Amino acid sequence: MTSAREILERVFREEHGLIIASLIRRSGSFDLAEESLQEAFSSALANWEDEGTPKNPAAWLTTVAHRKLLDMLRREKTKNEKQPELQYETQRLQDESYPSLEEELEYSDDRLRLIFTCCHPTLSREAQVALTLRTLGGLTTPEIARAFLLPETTLAQRLVRAKHKIRVARIPYQVPPREVLPQRLSSVQAVIYLIFNEGFAATSGANLVRRDLCTEAIRLGRILTHLLPDEPENLGLLALMLLHDSRRNARIDQQGELVTLEEQDRSLWDEEAIGEGLRLVETALRLGRVGTYQLQAAIAAVHAEAKSPAETDWRQIAALYAELMRIKPSPVVALNHAAAVAMSEGFEEGLGLMDEISVASRLDDYYFFHAARADLLRRLDRFEEARSAYSRALELTENEVEQKHVRRRMRELG
Repeated sequence: MTSAREILERVFREEHGLIIASLIRRSGSFDLAEESLQEAFSSALANWEDEGTPKNPAAWLTTVAHRKLLDMLRREKTKNEKQPELQYETQRLQDESYPSLEEELEYSDDRLRLIFTCCHPTLSREAQVALTLRTLGGLTTPEIARAFLLPETTLAQRLVRAKHKIRVARIPYQVPPREVLPQRLSSVQAVIYLIFNEGFAATSGANLVRRDLCTEAIRLGRILTHLLPDEPENLGLLALMLLHDSRRNARIDQQGELVTLEEQDRSLWDEEAIGEGLRLVETALRLGRVGTYQLQAAIAAVHAEAKSPAETDWRQIAALYAELMRIKPSPVVALNHAAAVAMSEGFEEGLGLMDEISVASRLDDYYFFHAARADLLRRLDRFEEARSAYSRALELTENEVEQKHVRRRMRELG
């Protein structure tokens, strides 16, 4: 039988973003909202153990949190003889264009406002990530600090500064107007994907994969897709994360060693996640507004559909990277395109493209550039050059699993 604490923890994690968003809208204060929800959590823990779990735990928690917030606001009013300084809701109602915009686009969820507030362009990317995980994700400050290998005090200060900036700059708690929505939405997507990437391939530490961050990013992606279902890039982002995450159980062997995509046991891939990812890609592409996340998801889909490395359609992957280069060129996309060309047209061809990228771009400090180049040199039996490239890659990664993988490759070369 599931205990009251287990039910409460599940509801708290699943519904945290929705409840906290409504509390912030009513109070205009991140701190008051978090404090009232925490008090509601404590009350639930005491009541549910004695009286049993309510029929609708989320509604119970929401109602109590709003009552706690109301009590706090009354105390603040009595203490200061005025409402708290933050007046997001008042500002929103005074903005004549905003209500009609909201009605037109049918934004009914406070979480959407919260996502755009947490990812406001005046905040640093580090602050955006921390605030999104803290408010929408419901992760504690110690959890976020551990995930990003930061001192807890550093992460706490980052959150305090972000909230202070929102208050002082009076950053509006609202969905952006239509004319700036695409730019602002891309920032939200970038924050979610950054969280996922840090979980999928940790930049440092003893673990390659941090499953908590991957899971949280996918959950945030689902929220964004639910709130804006007609935005194809939201669908593409969610598909991309699901397709990558479907391989998580095959990426590390029992000895803790990294397993490359080519060497992975594909029976360990999550077929359910792959199926959902493929459906999302198809749905997004049918909307007719192709973007970078959709193209990356389409590339991941080609890998997912291959039953063995030999069946991988590398020509299609190279063509998709070429299209991605046309839409949003970057040295990293060019590197991935070169790797796909190497697998589809020949190692020498791909290596030549990589060397061209090295001259034209600043990739000398990029771990994956040297690792990819070393792999091609190894396949071409150019072992001395491969050892040199692996050595440079080893200098550039702080992740212990990647370091072990590179050292193993170097040992294999003799």
